[in-house]
Amino acid sequence: MSTTLIIIIVTCIISIPTFSNRSRMYAWMFNPYQVVYRKQYYRMITSGFLHADYIHLAFNMITLYFFGDAVEYYFNQLTNYGTLLYVGLYLTAIVISDIPSLIKHKENPNYNALGASGAVSAVVFSSILFNPMTDLCLYGILCLPGFIFGAIYVIYSYYKGKQQGDNVNHDAHLFGALYGVIITIAIWPGVIMRFIEQLSTFSLF
Repeated sequence: MSTTLIIIIVTCIISIPTFSNRSRMYAWMFNPYQVVYRKQYYRMITSGFLHADYIHLAFNMITLYFFGDAVEYYFNQLTNYGTLLYVGLYLTAIVISDIPSLIKHKENPNYNALGASGAVSAVVFSSILFNPMTDLCLYGILCLPGFIFGAIYVIYSYYKGKQQGDNVNHDAHLFGALYGVIITIAIWPGVIMRFIEQLSTFSLF
């Protein structure tokens, strides 16, 4: 069983029961006020294993399924402890991607967030760094080379994060993606040249 599949199974085991147990969901989700003033630091991790509903859960886990194994494979090609680095990237991305929201919303007791999107974004952007020319498809319809998809995703997340007009933690998406890129470069600086070399083959026609 792959590491990615284990993460998916654990996430489902934790997420699904909370769909019918909202008190547990609220006790474990990310709430900056509770983290800062009541020292409930565990929320920084548990929130990454919770999802609002089956659609939210399925979207994140399907995305992770398609990209996780590739990132773990590359990490294992680069080091003798690639699997450990992959798990470390995923878990730390849950925390790191929420830090901007922690700072921004620490005085708001009504702000809540949950989901693995920050960690999944880190994995997806790590994959894009290794293979920028591989097509990524949105809802199986609109397919674009990874680096173009990534650029659009960053711009969209930044714009929506500024608007703050919905209940989606777009800052976590953005900073999770950035964290995935930084960690991948730290593990293998040569990935930058690989990325550039692959981009040089791109043509619109």
